Amino acid sequence: MATAFVTGATGVLGRGTVERLLDQGHHVRALARNAERAAVISASGAEPVVADIYDVDAMTRAMSGVDSVLHLATRIPPVTQARKASAWEENTRLRAIGTKVLVDAALAAGVGRVVAESITLIYRDGGSDWIDERSTVEPTPGLESVVTLEHEVERFTTAGGVGIALRFGLFYGSDARSTDEYLQAAARRVAPVLGAAGAYLSSIDTGDAANAVVASYHAPAGVYNVVDDVPLTRRAFTDAFAAAFGFRHLRIVAGPVVRIAGGAAAPALLRSLRVGNAAFRDATGWEPEIPSAIEGWKRVAATKETSRA
Repeated sequence: MATAFVTGATGVLGRGTVERLLDQGHHVRALARNAERAAVISASGAEPVVADIYDVDAMTRAMSGVDSVLHLATRIPPVTQARKASAWEENTRLRAIGTKVLVDAALAAGVGRVVAESITLIYRDGGSDWIDERSTVEPTPGLESVVTLEHEVERFTTAGGVGIALRFGLFYGSDARSTDEYLQAAARRVAPVLGAAGAYLSSIDTGDAANAVVASYHAPAGVYNVVDDVPLTRRAFTDAFAAAFGFRHLRIVAGPVVRIAGGAAAPALLRSLRVGNAAFRDATGWEPEIPSAIEGWKRVAATKETSRA
């Protein structure tokens, strides 16, 4: 079986990915920032490597004998800090500089495949039109590092490897921090998403997202959207969440308010993105177990209720 080197192994996407790789008999070597994270990784069954992601020599050594690099490291700030530009600095650095270092190291170590976590928020607002991988990318200033990440993945492919960027939709799931943040907002009668009620968003359950990372082992080089089958309007997404958790009608914060208070991230968060997943399905045979957030939120609520029992 293959040996994978994983960054972000203790994050919501990384945890599920590591678990699935180990279940399939793969060996997983995972990057840890410190001894505490290394202990968590070791407990999961993976091999921890304590090193600096920005040290190309250390990363090259860590990739010795590795078949693939799965770059899933992010540093998304809590929603209470998200309007501060400074809160996004490390996440931007991970995407831009971290990806460059990992690609340099992968090339030096002779790794065959690099998979990196990207996002659908870089697409231009599409209104009610369907968006695929050929659609126009128009990153806001806060998301320029996502384009840099994808360029680095493409550089790996140009150098002879298989580089894959997975553009994920909005994560939700019982193990996602965002779900707890949504519940806190709902207690104040505020919806989990922002902007026009009729604008679309594309989401993905965290378990389906992890399955997609594993499925990317079978994908040709390129950029792929990883979203569920049925993009919802913000009103439909909010109503599904509210019904699942027993909230009454939740107020969606309007676009003008978000633009004033939301900081640099606001323009991207307000876009209407009706994103399709056909290219990734065709390339790998992957399909989401949960076709839409309407069903997904019911499952999340049931899981949360079981965990509280």
